[in-house]
Amino acid sequence: MTTFFIKTFGCRVNQVESQALWEQFLRSGFTPADSFETADICLLNTCTVTHQADKDVEKQIRQILRRNPQARLVLTGCYAAAHEKAVREKFPQAEIVGKYDLGKVLFNVPDVCWTVSGHEGHSRAFIKIQDGCDCFCSYCIVPYARPVKRSKPLKDVLSEIQTLVQKGFAEIVLTGINIGNYVCPETGTDLAGLCGQIAVLPGRFRVRFSSIELQTVTDGIIRQMALRPDRFCNYFHLPLQAGCDKILKDMNRHYDTAAYRARVAELRRQVPQIGIFADVIAGYPTETEADFKATVSFIREVKLAGLHVFSYSPRPGTPAAALKQLPPEAIKRRSDALRALDKELRAAFAASLVGTEQEVFVEEYKQGQPHGITSNFQQTILETDQPCRGLVRVRITGAEGAVCLAETL
Repeated sequence: MTTFFIKTFGCRVNQVESQALWEQFLRSGFTPADSFETADICLLNTCTVTHQADKDVEKQIRQILRRNPQARLVLTGCYAAAHEKAVREKFPQAEIVGKYDLGKVLFNVPDVCWTVSGHEGHSRAFIKIQDGCDCFCSYCIVPYARPVKRSKPLKDVLSEIQTLVQKGFAEIVLTGINIGNYVCPETGTDLAGLCGQIAVLPGRFRVRFSSIELQTVTDGIIRQMALRPDRFCNYFHLPLQAGCDKILKDMNRHYDTAAYRARVAELRRQVPQIGIFADVIAGYPTETEADFKATVSFIREVKLAGLHVFSYSPRPGTPAAALKQLPPEAIKRRSDALRALDKELRAAFAASLVGTEQEVFVEEYKQGQPHGITSNFQQTILETDQPCRGLVRVRITGAEGAVCLAETL
């Protein structure tokens, strides 16, 4: 039998797509290889969000070409799509295939079935509901790699959730490149409407949104969360990128700090104990020391629960890459400062939950104790000798840094 190997780089969307591809390979009669060195087909699902992501992909390509030169090497994903001409010149042995051409090229089917029946190696399940972005933020390469917006039909999303719940997954994460742009291609249902349909599905499970852009968080989405706190996690990852209006404008972000502040306030008003986390970029080319201080001040003001810090990395072909870049030492210093702030924010959020009751999704056991996350994405250790799995009701008894301790109820 023909053997295959899949290597995934980058975001949750790529991970879900690779799971779907894994299942498609199996349905088509292929067998998983033990490693890329023994595979007949090596498929790399690539990422290009940073310069380091490119380097990681290229390192893997070279390893395959050197140690398994007879393999059919297939590249898909953002690195391959955004830099197709350069990649073909650099690696002529590789076959570049777009995500929506993989079915025809590899399996002789019209398209890969982009649904999953499980999630290999994960306790939570991820569902890709949307693809593509046309925001063209000045630093971002993704719209050049995934410019076409697509959404999964509502009925397919609901069916996929039910399949995963029946298999025992108690937390489902809805993911995509820009999930707030979800629109069912058959019914025109938006994300709020999809949430309304998810709310009435049977079973005990909860749904979490992956990263979602501020301007797409509608009143309807917030209303669904407020109506069904048992079904929708009181959590948002709202990319901020900068807390300075001048830099937000330079980045071609589609909001200002006033809009961000107002939306956060509304979320907190309607969704109790909500955990709001954010991406933030350190060292954008036009960012001055004063701009950076404004970002730090704004993050403190809105009391985010935690940060995902990115050191700015120029992406060739984007407008920001043509600007004069800041010295690497300045970018590192600002990144380090934001990561220190992240630790501070996470510790404060953990401490704020002491004494409250929460529902923890148990993800794993470490040193005999169950570890998991609350609905608002708080890392929690359950202090119990009893076996725990799935969703467990607890009381938060203490906090040690960014981690909460809890007793089961």
